[in-house]
Amino acid sequence: MAGKTLTRMDLSEAVFREVGLSRNESAQLVESILQHVADALVADEQVKISSFGTFTVRSKNARIGRNPKTGEEVPIHPRRVLSFRPSHLMRERVAEGNKA
Repeated sequence: MAGKTLTRMDLSEAVFREVGLSRNESAQLVESILQHVADALVADEQVKISSFGTFTVRSKNARIGRNPKTGEEVPIHPRRVLSFRPSHLMRERVAEGNKA
């Protein structure tokens, strides 16, 4: 089942409806929050949103991978990856949504 995608515009529209800021102020607020989150992650800070989850950046070491099509070994370079760990409340909420 393909679900709807929540966009920045959807978030700013929700702020507009629920908080009462203008549409422009709502969009600026959403953009500011997302920028703060991104800046913190780039700076290797952990971002924890209570009752939602935790975003972290992990460093992965170089390793040898394999092309599944050809079987050829290929080096995989070291990299930083974004990781999200949902809170137990978010996990429960998502799981309950599947029962409906």
